[in-house]
Amino acid sequence: MTIFHKYHGAGNDFIMINNLDKSVTLVPEQIKQFCDRNFGIGADGVILLEPSDKADCFMNYYNSDGTLAEMCGNGARCTAKFFLEQTSALGLASRKIELNIETRAGIKNIKVNEDDTYSVNMGAPIFESPDFPTVTGLTCDKKINIEGFDFNCVSMGNPHAVTIVEDLNKLDLKTIGPKVEIDENFPNKINVEFVEKISEDYYKVKVWERGCGATLACGTGACAVYSILNKLSPKPCLGEEITLEFPGGKLYLSENEQGHVLLRGPATFVFKGEISQLNLNSTVIK
Repeated sequence: MTIFHKYHGAGNDFIMINNLDKSVTLVPEQIKQFCDRNFGIGADGVILLEPSDKADCFMNYYNSDGTLAEMCGNGARCTAKFFLEQTSALGLASRKIELNIETRAGIKNIKVNEDDTYSVNMGAPIFESPDFPTVTGLTCDKKINIEGFDFNCVSMGNPHAVTIVEDLNKLDLKTIGPKVEIDENFPNKINVEFVEKISEDYYKVKVWERGCGATLACGTGACAVYSILNKLSPKPCLGEEITLEFPGGKLYLSENEQGHVLLRGPATFVFKGEISQLNLNSTVIK
């Protein structure tokens, strides 16, 4: 039997498996089955909690289609909480309130706040990448138009295309999202964010994640939105926290003096269960 735990960060949900002993190996087909919301457990992705020789642990993250993912901000917060709960049960880290998590996009520092939110230092945004045209994402007049939308691009360890819209309610995300994701301008596909301004420090966002589809929230997507807003604003919001409202909940963004984006938000345990021989046909949920 393999035990799994279900967590979510602002509705962005994950199947978490403690693999600190490296006993679990998954193939893409299993991951797709696990994440299936009709015939499986259901999730936006699978995270294996694994050992690291560089940090407290390694976040081995897979998208719901079975592909590897570089980074996930909501997943990082959930991994931090999962790691602390798993190791605390063993008496290893019962009082630790700050830790480092190794990801495929580097090591991320995470702090546990007094209000039970988790803050992740997501690093500095990257505005030039082989994952998107280098002419985009630099200034207001350097954008790329796809399907009638003007996108600026940025990487937060994974690539994002961000556009501002007047009314999210009029957006057909399931139609436009996949078209942008697989556009020929993006050789490795791309995550897509649509943003509606409510006030100077409050925005609503809908996201189409590469390899997942429409999700209720996206941590790296939130950081991408913040980075583009900050880049294009005549008054950058250094040190000031802004709120991004996703369909699944709110995430809070700011920036430190080093230009690193700080992501703050919840990490919530949902339930746990057992997978018999890693075969979904015999999955038992407790």
